[in-house]
Amino acid sequence: MSASTSSSSSSYPILLTPGPLTTSDRTRQAMLRDWGSWDGDFNQITARIRQNVLRIVNGEATHECVPMQGSGTFSVEAAIGTLTLKNAHVLVPNNGAYCARLARISKVLGRKTSTIDYTEAQQVSPADVDKALAADPSITHVALVHCETGAGVLNPLHEIALVVAKHGKGLIIDAMSSFGAIDIDAGKTPFDAVIAASGKCLEGVPGMGFVIARRTVLEKCEGNSHSLALDLYDQWVYMNKTTQWRFTPPTHVVAALDEAITQYFDEGGLAARGGRYERNCKALIEGMRQLGFRSYLDDDIQAPIIVTFHAPDDPAYDFKRFYQEVKKRGYILYPGKLTAMETFRVGCIGHFGEAGIPGAVAAVADTLKAMGIKQVTAPETVA
Repeated sequence: MSASTSSSSSSYPILLTPGPLTTSDRTRQAMLRDWGSWDGDFNQITARIRQNVLRIVNGEATHECVPMQGSGTFSVEAAIGTLTLKNAHVLVPNNGAYCARLARISKVLGRKTSTIDYTEAQQVSPADVDKALAADPSITHVALVHCETGAGVLNPLHEIALVVAKHGKGLIIDAMSSFGAIDIDAGKTPFDAVIAASGKCLEGVPGMGFVIARRTVLEKCEGNSHSLALDLYDQWVYMNKTTQWRFTPPTHVVAALDEAITQYFDEGGLAARGGRYERNCKALIEGMRQLGFRSYLDDDIQAPIIVTFHAPDDPAYDFKRFYQEVKKRGYILYPGKLTAMETFRVGCIGHFGEAGIPGAVAAVADTLKAMGIKQVTAPETVA
C-alpha cells in the first residue's frame, strides 16, 4: 500500500526534509480532538504507542519504551543523562553535525567524552570502534548516530553493536532519522537504548520522542539523572504505576502518533515504509543526476532518508533564491549542513506519494531555468 497525497493537502508545499515532514490527512485529523491528559482513554493511547514502538524493534521481551515530551534532542539528553553514571566515559564516533551534537550533550552533562572523527562523507568503521575500546578500557559507553542526516550517511549499526558488546560496553543509539524505516532488531542487535521521535519515519508530527531502553539497564538507573524533567527512570516508573505522564504531555501530538503508527502497520510496517523511501531515494538521485547534479555521498553509504547534493557551480546560483523558487513550485528543500563546501539537501521521507519525487525534480529543473543557471555541478566521470 503506497502513501498518496490528498486533495485537501495539495495546496501546501511538500516538505522534503528529514522531519518535520509531510503527514497524511488522517494524522492531522487525529489532532482535532482535545484530550484530558489524565483520562483513561488518553492513557490507553500512550500504552498502545509504547507497545507498538517495541513491536517495531522486536523488543517486547527485553526492552521498555519510555516516551518523553519535546523534540528528539530532549530524549537524547534524557537517555545520556539517565542511562550513564556521572563518572561514565562516552565514546562518540563523529561523522556529522548530529554526532557532534551528541558529543556536546555528553560533555554538557559532565560525562568524560571522546570522539573518533571522520569527514561528513565517511562511514563509521567498526574496526575503529574496536581499536578505541581496546586502547581505553575506561570507556563505558558508545553513543552512535545510526543515520547521520548532516550528509545522509548510514552507519553500520549491527556490526558496531557486536563490537561494543564484545567489549562489554553499553551502546546508546540515536536512531532519530532511521527508526521505522531501517531495520533495528533487539533480538539480533545488542543495545542499551535506541532513541527516536514522533516526526520522522513514523510520519507523525513533531513534539515528542521516546527511548527504547533495555529493561535490565533501566532498572538500575534510579537517581542517575541530572534533571527532574528528563529523568527516564522516573518517567518509566510513574507511567507503569499510574498509566499517566508525570507532567503535561503533548496530547495532540500523542494522538497523531498513535494514528500514524496505525497507518504504518496498515502500509506493511518496516519493509513497506523502508521500501517506499528506498524508491524515493533512487528516483531522486537518478532524476537530479539527469539535471547534472552530483550527490555528495557514495551510493553504498547513502541512507534512503535525505540526500545531499553539491550546489550548482554557476554565479547565478544563490541558495535563498533557489529555495524560494522551488517552494513556489510546491516543494520545501533543506539547506546543507556541511561546512567544507556549498550543498543543499533533499529529503526522501514523508507522506507525499510516489509522484512526489518526480515532481520535485521537475520543480528543480524549472528553477534552474528561472534563475538562468547553466552550469550545474557535473557528475564525476569514471576513469
